[in-house]
Amino acid sequence: MIDRRRLMQATLAAGIFSGTALRAACAETSRLVFNADDFTELKKTITTAKGERVVTYRFYKAIPYVSEPIDVAYQSLNISVPVSIDGKRVDSSGSPILFSNSVGGYMPSSVADATGIGGAPMRGLPPMGMQAPPQGVAPTGIGGEVQSGGNAMIAGGKRVSNAELALAAGLTVVEPGARGRTLTDAAGTYYGVAPAAIVDLKAAVKYVRFNKGRIPGDTDRIVSSGTSAGGALSALLGASGDSPLFAPYLEAIGAADASDAIFAVGSWCPIADLEHADMAYEWNWGANPLSTGNTVDQNLSAQLKNGFAAYQSSLKLKGLGGFGPLTSANYSDYLLKTYLQPAATQYLAKLSSEDRAAYLTRNPHIRWKANQARFGWTDFLSHVGARKKGLPAFDAFDLSSGENNLFGRDKTKARHFTSFSQIHNTGKTAIDADIPALLDLMNPMFFIGKSDVSTAKHWWIRVGTKDSDTSLSIVGNLAAALSANKRKVNSAMYWDGGHGANEDADAFVKWVSRLNKDTRMRG
Repeated sequence: MIDRRRLMQATLAAGIFSGTALRAACAETSRLVFNADDFTELKKTITTAKGERVVTYRFYKAIPYVSEPIDVAYQSLNISVPVSIDGKRVDSSGSPILFSNSVGGYMPSSVADATGIGGAPMRGLPPMGMQAPPQGVAPTGIGGEVQSGGNAMIAGGKRVSNAELALAAGLTVVEPGARGRTLTDAAGTYYGVAPAAIVDLKAAVKYVRFNKGRIPGDTDRIVSSGTSAGGALSALLGASGDSPLFAPYLEAIGAADASDAIFAVGSWCPIADLEHADMAYEWNWGANPLSTGNTVDQNLSAQLKNGFAAYQSSLKLKGLGGFGPLTSANYSDYLLKTYLQPAATQYLAKLSSEDRAAYLTRNPHIRWKANQARFGWTDFLSHVGARKKGLPAFDAFDLSSGENNLFGRDKTKARHFTSFSQIHNTGKTAIDADIPALLDLMNPMFFIGKSDVSTAKHWWIRVGTKDSDTSLSIVGNLAAALSANKRKVNSAMYWDGGHGANEDADAFVKWVSRLNKDTRMRG
């Protein structure tokens, strides 16, 4: 991206900047200067793990974060700055900033109509009034998870907001909007398809960092948060900091002259690595029945599963904890030892003796010995039950998936992005020529380890063990790749958690608050 400030300084020094050009450059810069006086003071009672907190905060609403917005309703952000908590004054000026997106299903996300923190629309929540399941009873799926494409976070059937909890912990919270795949203009042109969402989130980060010293909080310690597609974008934001591949897109919308690298990432159930997601899904859930009781075409499932074997081998990843090389042949054992059995152990250990005995009676395939849960991969798949998605899970043969729409172009709503689905639908093996580059721009795995990017140092990654919106290997590979590149990774799975589960939100906020100031980002 062009450094506008340096360009203006150089041309002024050379005496070649016309008065008109100078006024235009200054006006562009001034539009991106945060106005600390333009706020509404609000009060909100927020329930935390330690009880209710009454937070008074300054609410800065619908701030455009680019100078040349395509759609300002989506390319704007809200900022919430705590003033007092339970009547005690707080100062967030030196604390991390939570950057909390509300993207779900790669759909548009707007904060323009929010009347306070956490006010962006939540999609996919359980039915109103749904209560948490009884102690020791696994979620049924109704109330136990967010619908596919939803952007909400839940625990025990109740809404969880990282943004609100962070505010109650005394942190400044930024909530950005972003364009999404369904947006069209009057001519029917899709202007929110890939890579619009990640470009917008990067531009929003640039705005925050450009306003260092004006926005309260440490702009060198921005921590991103998101779930589902928002979790994938959060991971992508953290993996691809300052990648030159995004420079033309950011220049086109007038992004601020600042870094888009962030300090840390919180990613829940990320719908990521889309070009390999169908393969991974069949490796994980291929044998599980659909909700109808039928199974998908096992021949096609096997073809995709074989593709996953080749892909996994190409990554040359090693598992966490000294597991060794990760292959499709040993990946199930890796998930069992590293994530699934520890998650089940933690879940069962928290139950009373009576509730634990009742749970084990209902689930005889789980063995409890020496305070440890043990079971096999086949037992686990049976425990999960029906798979959420058909075949292919993402690049649908009939172009009906949200991901097909994500890769639309111009007036074409949806396109194939894998040769497997392209050939089954059209008989042609070649996907459109621009698709591979778009897939790279939307995949955090593509950027990890690249020498020309600044990847976030700290990562918090979570997914529910019953979340069949994507393969559990997506989280496994993301964590392994980051660890191999010397990033600090805190990854775990929630036993019996469904899509959108966030069962340790207070622990995440505490983790954010305690991130080491001495390793903050610079620039």
